Amino acid sequence: MSRLTHLDKHGAARMVDVGVKAETARKAVAEGRIRMTVEALEAIMSGETAKGDALATARIAGIMAAKKTGELIPLCHPLGLESVTVEFERESDAIRVTASASLTGRTGVEMEAMTAASVALLTLYDMGKALDRAMVIDGVHLLEKQGGKSGNWRAED
Repeated sequence: MSRLTHLDKHGAARMVDVGVKAETARKAVAEGRIRMTVEALEAIMSGETAKGDALATARIAGIMAAKKTGELIPLCHPLGLESVTVEFERESDAIRVTASASLTGRTGVEMEAMTAASVALLTLYDMGKALDRAMVIDGVHLLEKQGGKSGNWRAED
């Protein structure tokens, strides 16, 4: 079969056995952005949406989502994350979300970082949709991963 580790020799889906892998320090960072009107951007950045502090709510949602990734993505292992961060950066017409996840374990945390970023972005949409239903979430991707058998990787700029 191919190099896809979630398929067995017959092409059937499987959860990868990580029991024989060594525990190593692992970290992943992902990002995405949500574009919106200036009015919505101002309200979200100032914490003045009708639903309250959108950034604080999105940060908590992203952290919670990272911890639930194994329940959301069918073949992901449930992980005991040691750290999850969700940060926000204002752009001229958007908010960039950067999420990181880390642990010492037998499998990587790329999906956890990407899930944290995605859910934080969705939460910002939910918190601001009364001001701008046309907000666009885009560019969710892995920025870097550290650790594990495959070593370190960083997205090209």
